[in-house]
Amino acid sequence: MEILRSPREIALLRKAGLVVWEAHQLAASMVRPGETTARIDEAVERFFHDSGVEPLFKGVPGPVPFPAVTCMSVNEEVVHGIPSERILREGDILSIDTGCRRNGWCGDAAVTHPVGQVAPEVWELLDVTRGVLDLAIEQMAHCSLWSEVAAQMETYVRDHGFSVVEAFVGHGIGREMHEDPQVPNFVGKQFRRSGDFELVPGLVIAIEPMVNMGSKHIRTRPDHWTQATVDGKASAHFEHTVAIRDSGPYVLTAGPEEDE
Repeated sequence: MEILRSPREIALLRKAGLVVWEAHQLAASMVRPGETTARIDEAVERFFHDSGVEPLFKGVPGPVPFPAVTCMSVNEEVVHGIPSERILREGDILSIDTGCRRNGWCGDAAVTHPVGQVAPEVWELLDVTRGVLDLAIEQMAHCSLWSEVAAQMETYVRDHGFSVVEAFVGHGIGREMHEDPQVPNFVGKQFRRSGDFELVPGLVIAIEPMVNMGSKHIRTRPDHWTQATVDGKASAHFEHTVAIRDSGPYVLTAGPEEDE
């Protein structure tokens, strides 16, 4: 069941989203060959501290608590990669996922970056994954049910020769990072039966397509967190927190131009 937010609450969520957007601008400025994911994570953690917000990721319970304020997933790593002293190299791709809570309200977003020049097929993977997120946001203004959007997302990815990760989905977001409803990027039988939801003003969701170059299947690394493709092929991940207002979709983790 979706939780609907008032215009005042959406405005507060937007303030958290802007902090997340700023964190991503800082991280993007550091993505280059020779940099480490640990140093980028440290910079984001300092920024969150100086901004007076609470990081959402650090300490998330699991077999071991998540140790960082960002997820840093490189190449075949799909999501939940742990920052480390790994050195980024020309041709890598790096997915950065992070979120914060500001005055009790959450924002969450992810971007996958090329590290220097990448292979043409990897550029296409990034373009398609970013494109399917844009498609979803656009179609929220025209569809009445999420399943209608998810079906278009799945078709878009498959028509480009890639696969949609089904092991992880997006989520509602508000006071907590993960709230109802679940927000898949595909349409499965169980979702058709019981998981669909209406796209109505007040809905706030985190939409996060994860797209693989090869198989959709993934496996958990021994660190208990990192999810990687089973075939070692590249994966990309983009995410925005999006509200629906009377006027249509409102991207809460976009830059200030969204408010112009």
